[in-house]
Amino acid sequence: MAATPRIPSSSAPGAEPPMGLRERKKLKTRAAIRRAACRLIAEQGYEATSIEQIAEAAEVSPSTVFRYFATKEDIVLTDEYDAFVEALVRSRPADEPPLVSLRFMVVEALTTFLTADDEEVRRRIRLMVEVPAVRARMAQSLSDTTQLLARVLADRSGRGADDLRIRVHVAAVLGALREVVLYWGEHGRKGDLVAMAEDALDTLEGGLRL
Repeated sequence: MAATPRIPSSSAPGAEPPMGLRERKKLKTRAAIRRAACRLIAEQGYEATSIEQIAEAAEVSPSTVFRYFATKEDIVLTDEYDAFVEALVRSRPADEPPLVSLRFMVVEALTTFLTADDEEVRRRIRLMVEVPAVRARMAQSLSDTTQLLARVLADRSGRGADDLRIRVHVAAVLGALREVVLYWGEHGRKGDLVAMAEDALDTLEGGLRL
């Protein structure tokens, strides 16, 4: 599992209180479950890997796995980065165009994820490409992130949290990012993923002209 990134003080909207012992234990348990799942999936394939096997390898009970992850797909997809991407967008000037703020978030987040654990990112993207259930669950994960970032942009613009124009902005950027990630995975995870994402965002900002 990639290490949870530290938000630079220049980007963080405020000092974060240190995590307590209980929170640290939860993160360690989640990390242990992910590591076990990744190892087993690499050894025997996604479909052949059961929750019971993952639990045994992580030295927890199956009920503990389900307490942290609702489905096997969630073990692959979910992480602790929501607070990080939220802070990135909140750190931007209030009068900055939404697409510019979201572009900053995408570039900074991708760079951080790849730097933290490039191999983990590549493994997760391979599963997104190869396993239909993971790809389907990815759509729900993106929907949740869309709602989160839409609330951030609504807060700074004075619009309602359910404002359609804001949701369209966020969904367009995250949709473009999804296609970039899948394209990169489908083509052997070759090339500069960050540069490809920037090129896709150029296409959005240019009015989707070919």
